[in-house]
Amino acid sequence: MAERISESLEKKLSSRLGFYEDLGIRLFYHARGAVAAPHGERQIGPPAIAHFSTVDLQREETLPKPAGRPASQKTAPVIPKIASLPVVAGPSLFEAVDRIADDTLLKVREDLGECTRCKLHSTRHKIVFGDGNPKAELVFVGEGPGADEDAQGLPFVGRAGKLLTQMIEAMGLQRKDVYICNVVKCRPPENRQPEEDEVSTCSPFLLRQIDAIAPKVIVCLGAVAAKTLLQTNRGISQFRGEWLEFRGRKLLATYHPAYLLRNPPAKSEVWKDLQKVMAVLGLEVKKGKSS
Repeated sequence: MAERISESLEKKLSSRLGFYEDLGIRLFYHARGAVAAPHGERQIGPPAIAHFSTVDLQREETLPKPAGRPASQKTAPVIPKIASLPVVAGPSLFEAVDRIADDTLLKVREDLGECTRCKLHSTRHKIVFGDGNPKAELVFVGEGPGADEDAQGLPFVGRAGKLLTQMIEAMGLQRKDVYICNVVKCRPPENRQPEEDEVSTCSPFLLRQIDAIAPKVIVCLGAVAAKTLLQTNRGISQFRGEWLEFRGRKLLATYHPAYLLRNPPAKSEVWKDLQKVMAVLGLEVKKGKSS
């Protein structure tokens, strides 16, 4: 007689499948045996569909996730390809969100809808999707909306947003020239950091935004954005200002404008980071520091 899954596990499975369906992912593969991929590439799906076992889901709830493949297997690192940064143990939703052909910001926004996928929806006023040029060469990614953003439905419009605008203008650009968005689209209560489940639920939409825009450079503002995209536990100060790679694009992490409001001396360090971005984008690099 087939073993009946628990009610909590059934709800978890239903919620997960519904979430992936919202992203347009409806076919799942479960590999019973590893299949070697040529030249060390990650195998995308097994040659045949295996049954989807509830036993595996129950084991997933109780067993620790493997930290990675044995060192003896020479496989290509999971995107982002950053050898110097340790990858967070456990599966990443990014691996399930492949590039969608002809995806646009409008489609991503329609798929997001009036989102109720995580608990942040219960306290928000407005979804803060993003703002700016849909074909921008430069994308800024922040942590999450604050009170002003939650009220207006636009990213970076409070005190930290005004400072970010000054930073963009110091680069010789305007806000309309770049695209600005956040890891999560709803304001965390009391401006706390987004929790792990909130990030994992919302970040696939961020990934689709970035792919749809196809920028030349991504700038992560603060630790949450950097750790989310790079999937690392290292502190931002250990790689701030360094050029890294994310899905074939240049990525640079720097301090969040809110941090600069609390620590004005750090503005000079951020200005050095922005000058590196300007050089890549072919903008005139100005001397001095951002005000």
